[in-house]
Amino acid sequence: MNNSSAVAQNINTFFEIYSKALESHDSKTIVFLHQIPCTMLSDDAYTIFSDASKLEGFFNQGMAFYRQFGIVTVRADIWHKINITKKIARVRVNWQFFDSNNAPVYNCDYQYVLKADKHNHWRIVLSISVNEKERMEDWKAKKQPVVNS
Repeated sequence: MNNSSAVAQNINTFFEIYSKALESHDSKTIVFLHQIPCTMLSDDAYTIFSDASKLEGFFNQGMAFYRQFGIVTVRADIWHKINITKKIARVRVNWQFFDSNNAPVYNCDYQYVLKADKHNHWRIVLSISVNEKERMEDWKAKKQPVVNS
């Protein structure tokens, strides 16, 4: 079933692979799951990655954060998916991050535009961070010890 009318791989499977790559700090797999070039978008930033090594560096920075704050489990809760065409989909994901005791660390929302490659495997072409910065800041503020005056 490797023709142009074949259905692309399952989106749930795609995000399971992505989650496992985040947990194992496998930046090469995460880069592989992106189309190059790809775009990262948030309220504060707009970045086009046309070089896989720069995208890998970007994800390695994020994984340093995960290690620093003890994140060991990552779950992608797919809230909504729409097939725009046979080879383009829009997906809304709530990412959930947990520590070694399976206690929630924080969660955040992303919107993705995926496009199937010539082998009908999904690749991210656009990643929109809806609220990750705010959620991380809220979590870090709650983690700070309260100083009594």
